Amino acid sequence: MRIGLIRALTTADPRLLHAHGGALERAFGFHVISKCIEGQPHGVYDAGSRAAAAPKVADLAEELAPDVDAIIISCTADPGLSESRGRVPVPVIGAGASAAAAALTFGGAVGVLGLSSSTASPIPQLLGDRLVHVDGAQGVERTTQLLTPTGVFETIYAAERLAAAGAEVIVQASTGLTSIGMAAELRRRLGLPVVDAVMAAGAMVAAGAASRELVTA
Repeated sequence: MRIGLIRALTTADPRLLHAHGGALERAFGFHVISKCIEGQPHGVYDAGSRAAAAPKVADLAEELAPDVDAIIISCTADPGLSESRGRVPVPVIGAGASAAAAALTFGGAVGVLGLSSSTASPIPQLLGDRLVHVDGAQGVERTTQLLTPTGVFETIYAAERLAAAGAEVIVQASTGLTSIGMAAELRRRLGLPVVDAVMAAGAMVAAGAASRELVTA
């Protein structure tokens, strides 16, 4: 299955650009084409950067659509999700909405792990009364800061605070955490389910593909 993956982060580093696509290929066997938007080296981290990213994401979705079976917006703020769906004939999946849906399947209280103490993601609203707390790495305001040692350690401390606040499931509200493989480390440390937003989006695509195969079988 061919997947177009849109990074809402501008980068010339091929390792960073293809980090999420590589994870999806290993997990689901997809063939992934990754592209990033222009002019946003710090990604999406607040309402303004989300609004700026939306039309760029929709333009990239239109560019990718002829060559893929589905498109994943690899950003938990889901910028340009509705705009993209209105412009292309293939399914468009948002990492944020996918992560929230995955977290809800576990049952119990959900903690949201984002940037600093807030998030541009729709995840908290989508969780409704299952949300117990939102927290994030102190002093980390932008996605790229997660790639630093301080970002890593502060994220771990924030996850520990979520667990102490009663979270029975943690959902990562930044796909920058996928880039550093944080979910596996948090599962090991906390013994809790931790939802990786990129993997959740991939699972949604895989489930949709399986459903179509079942219908036509």
